[in-house]
Amino acid sequence: MRTTTTCLIFGLFLISACSPKISSKLTNAARPLDYDMPVIVLGLDAEVPKAATRVGDLKIGDSGFSTDCSYETVINAAKLEARKAGGNVVKITKHRTPDFLSTCHRITAQVYRVDDIEQLLPKEEIIADADYALLHVYRFANAPLINYNLRLGDSVICRVNSHSAITVKLPQQGSYTLSAKTETTAEQAITIEHGRQYYLRCGIGIGAFVGRPKLELVDYHTGKQEFESIATKN
Repeated sequence: MRTTTTCLIFGLFLISACSPKISSKLTNAARPLDYDMPVIVLGLDAEVPKAATRVGDLKIGDSGFSTDCSYETVINAAKLEARKAGGNVVKITKHRTPDFLSTCHRITAQVYRVDDIEQLLPKEEIIADADYALLHVYRFANAPLINYNLRLGDSVICRVNSHSAITVKLPQQGSYTLSAKTETTAEQAITIEHGRQYYLRCGIGIGAFVGRPKLELVDYHTGKQEFESIATKN
């Protein structure tokens, strides 16, 4: 029994140590929001709505032992803390990408509450009368020495580098496969329609030798915010 308890405590310590460090200063917290309530993330260049009520401040970064601190993980942690405080808007004021000091994404943010969050949800921007679609390809800073080509079918459409954001015009329509290859091949199905915009989040996962490519089509709201966070930084 004692051994089991010790292992459980040690396991919880490892999980906590690997997670990002979170510090908050909440001056106007309210009733927590449900876990499925939307939280809007505003990038560095976005403005806070005038009717928003300030809830407090957040800092999320490296604990010194953190290993699970990708941009997605940090943003999800910020959303969770906002919900706990009754906030539904996270305004990023500072974003430090992985560097020689830390392998983590580190953000400083303000938390706000707005009454009508639906008005802030971005609607997909349809390109009227276009004979093409746009594919926004982006990758956060990780494994800077490992880059790869992105293919649409048999054609290379761009090079995916660490901490990059690029937009590709696609004149074709129909069902295709996006793919990338390092030591293995990753694939992502896509159905292209003229006038539409698509966001592809790329990355590098753990592999046996050089790492494995990761491709994921994300929703318009998430993709637009993440893409612009890299484009603005660049």
